[in-house]
Amino acid sequence: MAVPISQMWTVATYVLRQRWSGRKRYPLVLMLEPLFRCNLACAGCGKIQYPAHILKKELSPEECFRAAEECGAPMVSIPGGEPLLHPKIGEIVAGLVKRKKYVYMCTNALLLKQKIDLFKPSKYLTFSVHLDGQREHHDFSVCREGGYDVAVEGIQEAVKRGFRVTTNTTLFDGADPNSVRTFFDEVMSMGVEGIVLSPGYTYDKAPDQKHFMGRARSRRLFRAILSNRKKNWKFNMSPLFLEFLMGKRDYQCTPWGSPAYNVFGWQKPCYLLQDGYADSFQELLDTTEWSNYGTESGNPKCANCMVSCGYEPSTVDSGFGSISGILAMAKATLFHSYPDKGALDLLNQPVAPVHAINPLIQINAPQTVNSLEETHA
Repeated sequence: MAVPISQMWTVATYVLRQRWSGRKRYPLVLMLEPLFRCNLACAGCGKIQYPAHILKKELSPEECFRAAEECGAPMVSIPGGEPLLHPKIGEIVAGLVKRKKYVYMCTNALLLKQKIDLFKPSKYLTFSVHLDGQREHHDFSVCREGGYDVAVEGIQEAVKRGFRVTTNTTLFDGADPNSVRTFFDEVMSMGVEGIVLSPGYTYDKAPDQKHFMGRARSRRLFRAILSNRKKNWKFNMSPLFLEFLMGKRDYQCTPWGSPAYNVFGWQKPCYLLQDGYADSFQELLDTTEWSNYGTESGNPKCANCMVSCGYEPSTVDSGFGSISGILAMAKATLFHSYPDKGALDLLNQPVAPVHAINPLIQINAPQTVNSLEETHA
């Protein structure tokens, strides 16, 4: 695995403290969204489809620090929008690092070379660069030609300067498992610390609703991709979550494990769903009807979700919460090739690439959709 020992130790001791204190619901990663604005308009994204006056809003550094302290999670993920568009993103990251939070700053890297002097290398800071596959597939996914090349240049510059760097890949229906496996080879040759993976979530707001996968198709795809694994591939995530994606394990969603804070407040119930907002983290915990969420709830919005922000906290809690969990993680880490002849057969089946059916739509400037209203508590 590509997660540093110091970070693993911090997370493990944090989880054990929560369990020893009898706390049933605790956060693992704060999903901190300082803005929704972006310099891309990806067809599968539901995060930028807000009116212009909402896209202009930003969290202040003080609001970000208060949310991190109130939540108490050891890790902070900064998605968006594009965080590098925030005029005080350097101050926000520096403040979180000072508080010894492990920060994953998610970025499409279009501005990374231009903004990199705002940051200092630290074991607490990782640039998580959005790459959705090889060049052609990535450019199709983000609806921008040349996006892959710019992102790779940003990765190479960050690696050269000594930053921790991971890639963050979201896979949709139509992904070619052979292409993804070749992409893993390409990514590891860039010198990154590891790869983060997740199936796409069916955002109601996303312009493209045709290419989200159901659970069975997700498991089939990830079985093909992650079985018969190469030794040089490194993943910056729980090995039990990868087994979950492959269909080898089953977990219930932990929606409170990755609470989201943005310009509206604490989002109910999680980073992906908007069913109102709370004014404080404790109010989020106390007033959210958690039984209404997760695949076991029967909520149709959760039916096909296998996304990392809901299920990786479940695997981390399981992995560090018992001797059997620790042994399972150790086994998955040390013996992780997963030989599977059936998965090899899946690799030999033809896949029609999405861009062969739907041509790339070049988007020169971010577009906004004015048909959506704010969600209020």
